Amino acid sequence: MTATPARITAVDTYDVRFPTSRELDGSDAMNPDPDYSAAYVVLRTDAHDGHEGHGFTFTTGRGNDVQVAAIGALRPHIVGRSVQELCADPGSLSRDLIGDSQLRWLGPEKGVMHMAIGAALNAVWDLAAKREDKPLWQLLAHVDPEWLVSQVDFRYIADALSPEDALRLLREGRTGVAGRETALLEDGYPGYTTSPGWLGYSDDKLTRLAKQAVADGFTQIKLKVGADLDDDIRRLRTARAAVGDGIRIAIDANQRWNVDEAIEWTNALAMFDPYWIEEPTSPDDILGHAAVRRAVAPVKVATGEHVQNRIVFKQLLQAGAIDVLQIDAARVGGVNENLAILLLAAKFGVPVCPHAGGVGLCELVQHLSMFDYLALSGTTENRVIEFVDHLHEHFTAPVIMREGRYRAPLAPGFSATMREESIAAYHYPDGTFWVADRAAQGGTA
Repeated sequence: MTATPARITAVDTYDVRFPTSRELDGSDAMNPDPDYSAAYVVLRTDAHDGHEGHGFTFTTGRGNDVQVAAIGALRPHIVGRSVQELCADPGSLSRDLIGDSQLRWLGPEKGVMHMAIGAALNAVWDLAAKREDKPLWQLLAHVDPEWLVSQVDFRYIADALSPEDALRLLREGRTGVAGRETALLEDGYPGYTTSPGWLGYSDDKLTRLAKQAVADGFTQIKLKVGADLDDDIRRLRTARAAVGDGIRIAIDANQRWNVDEAIEWTNALAMFDPYWIEEPTSPDDILGHAAVRRAVAPVKVATGEHVQNRIVFKQLLQAGAIDVLQIDAARVGGVNENLAILLLAAKFGVPVCPHAGGVGLCELVQHLSMFDYLALSGTTENRVIEFVDHLHEHFTAPVIMREGRYRAPLAPGFSATMREESIAAYHYPDGTFWVADRAAQGGTA
């Protein structure tokens, strides 16, 4: 009797929110009161191995319920699929989800619907890596290049990156992979920290955290800017005095400015030798970024955490608009689309320094950068992963930082599994934390 193949039996979703706004953690010029949140998804199966696929996308509070509903709308495409076939070809699900002719109207390939697709696909990759008993970075670094190319959607980017280009880059990237893997396991991957630089922090707290970052081995920190120029000048002066001249300081405006303001403001801060200006204007403004880049050099221009898809990244690269490309593990269509973006960056020779922080973004994106180092770019020169020391304790395999470097995760999967007790406590609005919080406030929302 032939055994029945294992299937996806359920797509469970959770609205998980943390009250980070109360300590001004994550505050910046455009987001003064973020409550870091995760629209969380778990793929359940009837396989005997007991593995589940965990994924999520990040939001900052209100609207997380909308994001959860978008993930739920994908359920008919996922439930009932063969686990083996899905894990053998996550790209098949990517094509089905992006190609849904009615849901596609809500994008296409952008915004809430695209982020939902990314969460679902990341959960598939988590499941696939667990079934292979490997961390995702290792799975990606050792699979056949031809198979990786089959996971990339080249529609709309083939004028800049063809499948042949991608295959060549991946084959070339395999040279020396064993040595790099040994180095990665021994030394980790360089990080930088934004923890000192939130806009709502006092100068004393900025100074203390900046000095601590240097003591912890970080060679780059980042400060939020853009609310008040005089305030930014004072804060940059304070930070530079705290860390000295040998530490890079990046600055991040979080889309605050018009193009002319971005140029004027960045040049006014140039005396403090900022390494890059991040998100100086709208993430959709390719020509605006190009104009800023020309006008503020040698300060570099970085963006990407709000770039909607591989097509916009393609145009930023084609226009010579950025010096640093910042992928986000949960903004675009999951691992599949981030593979396309990493390949585009490699084709154009632009370093990738991922956005992280949030809820679990550090946990996810480390896998993508480590794959890039091992099997694509082959280098960590001028490449760093953002690190923010928030909320890692809620994950079963939290990031490990030593001497300012991410240590390669060894647990199988995508490091996406949240602790059950954390979901139970912070599930909104009826988790134990939120119920107690409302009671403490006299029953108000």
